[in-house]
Amino acid sequence: MRTLICFIICCGLLISCEEKETFIPRNFDSIEIENILEDSLLSIRAIDILNDKSLAFAANNGAYGLYNPNKKSWQISKQEYDSLQLEFRSIAHTSTDFFMLSVANPALLFKTGDLGNMDLVYLEEHPKVFYDAMAFWNDKEGIAIGDTTDDCLGIIITRDGGNTWNKISCSDLPKGIDGEGAFAASNTNITIVGENAWVATTTGRVYYSKDKGLSWDAIQTPIMNNKETEGIYSIHFYDALNGYAIGGDYTKPDANEANKIITKDGGKTWQLVAEGQTPGYRSCVQYIPQRQGKELVTVGYKGVDYSNDGGYTWKELSKEGFYTLRFLNDSVAYASGYGRISKLTFK
Repeated sequence: MRTLICFIICCGLLISCEEKETFIPRNFDSIEIENILEDSLLSIRAIDILNDKSLAFAANNGAYGLYNPNKKSWQISKQEYDSLQLEFRSIAHTSTDFFMLSVANPALLFKTGDLGNMDLVYLEEHPKVFYDAMAFWNDKEGIAIGDTTDDCLGIIITRDGGNTWNKISCSDLPKGIDGEGAFAASNTNITIVGENAWVATTTGRVYYSKDKGLSWDAIQTPIMNNKETEGIYSIHFYDALNGYAIGGDYTKPDANEANKIITKDGGKTWQLVAEGQTPGYRSCVQYIPQRQGKELVTVGYKGVDYSNDGGYTWKELSKEGFYTLRFLNDSVAYASGYGRISKLTFK
């Protein structure tokens, strides 16, 4: 009997090992790009794939919209508030509602209302207010982050599905660095896994919360951060341990030193990778879903790049410029940029 049990255990271990070893990262060589929205008046830095696989966006000129992939049709509206020309760079959703948050002063956060309009649920006035990204842990709890207004990073939290938002006191946050903020380039300064949240800043720091924003730590990373235009532009975690961040200096987009970092311990420590290698500055990085954290794509206004070894090496797939992207599945993504939203099929 003992021999039989040992045989079964050994076979199980072998099968488990074989299953892990059978995963073979792909090697994409090209992208098929199909423009699904073109408007030269729009600069689109915030897109979100909703639960029904439709695509939402919010942009400058108060514009926001919803794409139905089955009908290949758009519903586009304009949000107005007094005489302001609203610009949205942060959006998020729950299973029932859509949210969008404007940059600059005053900060205005809108939520889908019962009558089909967008209702204002949060307003903040301050000369330095500037919100950069937004995300939800679940249908009740969400977070938005912004630049420093007083002595700490601006962070607001909702616990009631987005009906009310409260700003975290500086006494409950790590000590701020003068001028610290986040780049509102792609709505990817926040990444959430389970109850965890990671926030990337202009000073190259990563703020970490393990309890849905109740407590915070700040970790200094080795990414470049000596100038106002340098720092982390985008961060993404595949699971609770493995994450990647990218940035650089958008005024020197080809500079590729100290602009890519990786963690394997949940963000406690970060290491520089792909030093002196492509890509240079990029505004968004995303893990491809269901690919065991091995495959990533990054985009910026200088092109699209792909890695199949966890971000240690990269290959340029296109020189087409985008600000941000979100994956629909393991080979199709939506990307947005200046004047357009496109469907990207990786081949």
